[in-house]
Amino acid sequence: MTGQYLANSAAFIIQTVFGLYILAVLLRFLFQLLRAHFRNPISQFIATVTNPVLRHFRRFIPSYAGIDIASLVLMMVLQMLELLLIALLYGSPVSLPGLFVLAIGKLLEMTIYVFMFAVFARILISWINPQLYNHMTSLLASLTDFMMRPARRFIPPIGMLDLSPIVVFLILGLLLRLIVQPILDIGARMLM
Repeated sequence: MTGQYLANSAAFIIQTVFGLYILAVLLRFLFQLLRAHFRNPISQFIATVTNPVLRHFRRFIPSYAGIDIASLVLMMVLQMLELLLIALLYGSPVSLPGLFVLAIGKLLEMTIYVFMFAVFARILISWINPQLYNHMTSLLASLTDFMMRPARRFIPPIGMLDLSPIVVFLILGLLLRLIVQPILDIGARMLM
């Protein structure tokens, strides 16, 4: 019984440490991809945290068409390593193709949750202080504008009420259920 508690605690630590670093690399990738303002403290912090490892990856993996391939590879490696450590911790069977598919699913899931959180944060800020502009609101706008613009064309604001975030949440939720969850299920079956 005590061994299970230790395994659960170790799994929690592994998931937290890997999850936070993968999130930092993902945010850096998204900020670069969506051309977020790089000269603010939040972007600088993320760059500082991710540079030591990414620097080594960039020696061998160049960018292509403005896409930071090194960040994508680093996220995949870290996610697969996290899943491998958890599987080994619990004595679960491991297959490389299963780890690969499951890692893709986990990264897509995290990406969609980042977008959902950013849209939700923008909604809260617009209710509390719509005129607020700072480094965080600038990054949130960079992360969400590409989704919000088409949604606003589809559903224009009704008076003072902007319903376009509802459309964005619906689309992101559908992506989670129709694309990401099947990938996660396939990856989990491949591991067995």
